[in-house]
Amino acid sequence: MTNKNQLNIGVLLYGCGHHQAAWLMPDSAIKEIGESRYYQRLAQIAEAGCLDAVFFADNQSFPANNPTDLPAFWLDPLVNLTAISQVTDHIGLVSTISSTFSNPYTAARQLLSLEHVTKGRVGWNLVTSMTDWEALNHGMKTLPPRNERYNKAEEFASLMEKLFLSWDQAAFLADRSTNRLIVPERIQAIDHSGTYFRVKGPLSTPRSPQGKPVAMQAGASEQGIALAAKHADAVYSVSWNFRQAKVFREKLQRQIEQTNSPNRKIKIYPGLVTYVGKTREEALAKKAELDEKLPIENALNQLSFFLQQDCSTWDFEAKIPILPSIEEFSGPIGRYQTILEIIDDSDPTLKELLGYLAAGGGHLTLIGTPEEIVDQMEFWFNEGVADGFNLMPPSLPSSLEDFVDMIVPELQRRGLFKDTYKGTTLREYLGLTKVE
Repeated sequence: MTNKNQLNIGVLLYGCGHHQAAWLMPDSAIKEIGESRYYQRLAQIAEAGCLDAVFFADNQSFPANNPTDLPAFWLDPLVNLTAISQVTDHIGLVSTISSTFSNPYTAARQLLSLEHVTKGRVGWNLVTSMTDWEALNHGMKTLPPRNERYNKAEEFASLMEKLFLSWDQAAFLADRSTNRLIVPERIQAIDHSGTYFRVKGPLSTPRSPQGKPVAMQAGASEQGIALAAKHADAVYSVSWNFRQAKVFREKLQRQIEQTNSPNRKIKIYPGLVTYVGKTREEALAKKAELDEKLPIENALNQLSFFLQQDCSTWDFEAKIPILPSIEEFSGPIGRYQTILEIIDDSDPTLKELLGYLAAGGGHLTLIGTPEEIVDQMEFWFNEGVADGFNLMPPSLPSSLEDFVDMIVPELQRRGLFKDTYKGTTLREYLGLTKVE
């Protein structure tokens, strides 16, 4: 099991990197974006650095509105992770699952199948999805309202738990001497009948080597945090600064205290973007090289989505107009809160704000030497606002290689990060107990 005094680090693999200009770099792998071998290589780099998990976000649409729209979700996450599982031995594998669009029986079966293939290295990130484009691909005219999505997600999470644990492999006897394959009385229907789902069960796949896959959650709205408090083992969070990270920790803790398990601990992994060099100047140069190639139209489209309003006519050199309060906002809350934090911290022009959002969309961004970056990671860890980080490399594979080659050794030198995998399951890596 992971030392409680060591942090966890996973990596969110996305296209050629999280910076919008990453694909334009001379060494980018843009022509390999649809090849599983590319992601297999990235996972092997992460495993060489003893990272805990690779994670895939997902978006079930591709509007293709302009010539530079990136088909970053070319491959289905679970299929891609299955390919990765065949060339790795240790690293955890986390897939995003949408409760708004997914069939829970199918999703549970797919996740548990990968669990058995990997002997317990799987996690899943529950989302409610974000766009009407996705809804249009699933027989809906628009995305359901947030409250309805989260009510459905609550039932989905509870049902997935029932399916994951519906029967144990000990009920599979395969005993030739008594002519018994199974113990039927130990494999019972779950008979779930709810508002959104009706599932007889049980699942055709027994529970996993780690009991059940690790449950992750990434919603930052009040509903999202409440959902995480009830069902998540760990959460991915968006925190531009320490203040925002502290507020999120406090909100999550208050929600946990209102559940039936008020003393439960849930890991928090803020997103982390790093630019590292032997000197601070070298690190800044890496960021500047990417920023100079930033496709402005794409950046404005992303900002328009985050703010749920058209930003294309805004003055590039002017300050950001007054934005609606959190209470008035109906879009994805987490990223919107982050943008408000950036504006409050730095009072940026539109041009400056786009630069801040270019890689990772406003997550914690650390620039400097390995020592400078680890100083900040260690501070967040020691102050209890982060149990680890979800790495979001600006460019791939170069930023991931930099992290593994330069930052991981500094973390290990300070005793903050493991130098070998301990245990065999994702739960063991994350210091979580096996579900019996």
